[in-house]
Amino acid sequence: MNLLPLPAFTDNYIWMLHDSREAVVVDPGDAAPVLQALHDKGLSLRGILVTHHHGDHVGGVNTLRAATGAAVYGPAGETMPQPLTRLRQGENITVLGLRFVVLDVPGHTAGHIAYYCAEMDGAPLLFCGDTLFSGGCGRLFEGTPGQMQSSLDQLAALPDATRVCCAHEYTLSNLKFALAVEPGNQALLDYLGHCNALRQNGQPTLPSRIAIERAINPFLRTREATVAQAARSFDPQLDPHQPAAVLAALRQWKNEFR
Repeated sequence: MNLLPLPAFTDNYIWMLHDSREAVVVDPGDAAPVLQALHDKGLSLRGILVTHHHGDHVGGVNTLRAATGAAVYGPAGETMPQPLTRLRQGENITVLGLRFVVLDVPGHTAGHIAYYCAEMDGAPLLFCGDTLFSGGCGRLFEGTPGQMQSSLDQLAALPDATRVCCAHEYTLSNLKFALAVEPGNQALLDYLGHCNALRQNGQPTLPSRIAIERAINPFLRTREATVAQAARSFDPQLDPHQPAAVLAALRQWKNEFR
């Protein structure tokens, strides 16, 4: 099975899985890169997985459905291009012979979902949209800090080797902020060097791995004393023993960070 990030817009990735005959794509905000890849590789599109309703994730769905007849899957609780199969926590779908478990991960949007596949040759696969980024997390447009904390806890509990396929190339800017939070984190410094080298060679920093994110991502480290104290330096009123409060301060700090 081949995993490809198809660049779209300024910094989006549309993820494609294919077996050299058939393909599935995730969050196709633009149909054009997908249609081009299908043509270039001689693939038939069988499935479209959508994590949430934002335009840069659903904008190409109707065009792709009309052109290919692919089945569309998406969150049960959000306005989606019709028709589609609506999904919620714990449900399963099978595409290209792979079983994906649906995870409810609200926070960025109220009904955001993720897709987790454990059956990928020892390296499970997570399509997490805009909930978890490498070194960061999505903005809280519709959800609460408590919801995002629970969502990130759920993702952080996945196996170490899980490949984190998020939808934006935000890694370097996220790591710049992460260093402001934890300047002494050696794993973070090492990962930044690795990601800088990838980008200098024109390569994506993604997918990341859950083990890496637990070591370097401040939004997965809200229970670490160094992260909590850094968040308190931004918001002296917060209780550093409340992970959701730490996350809320980090997210506001990141929103203002330059």
